[in-house]
Amino acid sequence: MSSAVLSIPKYSAKIKWARRRKKIRRVARYVGIIGVCVVALFPVYWMVVGSFQPEDDTLSYPPSLFFKGFTFSAITSLFKDQPLASWIVHSFEVSAVTVVITVVLAIPGAYLLSRLRFRGSGAFGFLLLFTQLMPGAMIVVPELEWFRTLHGTNNLLALGVVYAAFSTPLGCWILKSSFDNVPNDIVDAGFVDGCSQMGTLRRVLIPLSRSGVVAVMVVAFFASWNDYLFASAFITERAKYTAGLGISTFIGNVVVQLYQLLAAGLIFSIIPVALYLFAQRHIVRGLTAGALK
Repeated sequence: MSSAVLSIPKYSAKIKWARRRKKIRRVARYVGIIGVCVVALFPVYWMVVGSFQPEDDTLSYPPSLFFKGFTFSAITSLFKDQPLASWIVHSFEVSAVTVVITVVLAIPGAYLLSRLRFRGSGAFGFLLLFTQLMPGAMIVVPELEWFRTLHGTNNLLALGVVYAAFSTPLGCWILKSSFDNVPNDIVDAGFVDGCSQMGTLRRVLIPLSRSGVVAVMVVAFFASWNDYLFASAFITERAKYTAGLGISTFIGNVVVQLYQLLAAGLIFSIIPVALYLFAQRHIVRGLTAGALK
């Protein structure tokens, strides 16, 4: 009896220490998450502050971490003194070409990988995946020389074709996962109803894999929108610059137009972020299709 009574305080002390340790771990986890978020979001915050406060405050030293004033002068100067609007239009044109070509080629490629069985299908899929392992810097020179022979430099359409060549293999694998997730009974029902291979693809698989198609479109858009390497190699005329290439001209060897650079970076970043937020549900479904059975 006495030993049992004496053990109760020790047991309660262990419970208290376990609860305290759990709270410490929870607080440490939250502090770590907040720290990571601060580090990740601080450049965005600084870009916003530098874009909407007077130029003298942005370029002052030491810089202020908070707004000292509010103005749209940086934004208006971009569209008044710089051809930012045409650069953004060019980026949209290139991205549209990339998205269209990628979707048109990725759909039959994914159907080939997912539903058709032939000798060498595994090697074909591996080769598609292997293209994603090659760095762009390794092939930009041969690509440029080849397009020069075709007079494809300073051509936004040709640049979109180059981007599509890199995004199509990844699009095939994304859509393959979506097609694999469609039950075979539904596909077989399409054949029973008289659909051909292409009819089943168009009437059954594509409608049931809309999230995968949207994910491929967004991935292709991001790949073309954010690229600088191929754009700088293929486009040399300032009048045909894309947004990323045009914004890079604000960084010179002697002078950096920091005020306009921050504002242009903010505008350049808002567009893909807005697109991602709009299509977020479809992107998550498309990228995770086939992960769970």
